[in-house]
Amino acid sequence: MSKPETIKIDDVEYIRADKTIPDPEIKIVVLDRGFVYVGATKIEGDYVIITKAHNISVWGTTKGLGELTAGPTASTKLDRVGTVKSPLRALISIIDVDNKKWNLH
Repeated sequence: MSKPETIKIDDVEYIRADKTIPDPEIKIVVLDRGFVYVGATKIEGDYVIITKAHNISVWGTTKGLGELTAGPTASTKLDRVGTVKSPLRALISIIDVDNKKWNLH
């Protein structure tokens, strides 16, 4: 008999303590009103949470935001902001990046 991975109580889902949870991957997150962040991104309930977040204040690209999927350019300007928690209704897009090229400390 297999053990359940999760259990739901009062509309809250709980994960087994012995189940490993992968670290969130680095993503570029575009929010409404022109905010663009990069950081370890996960969706929890009705929120997108970005940890080790940086606001991309200057893209520094010649071919648009998609160019940053391969990592920041020499002209990219990042402003460290810590953790960003935004409601999903403000989410425009989440863009996959090469996690090895984005070294966020």
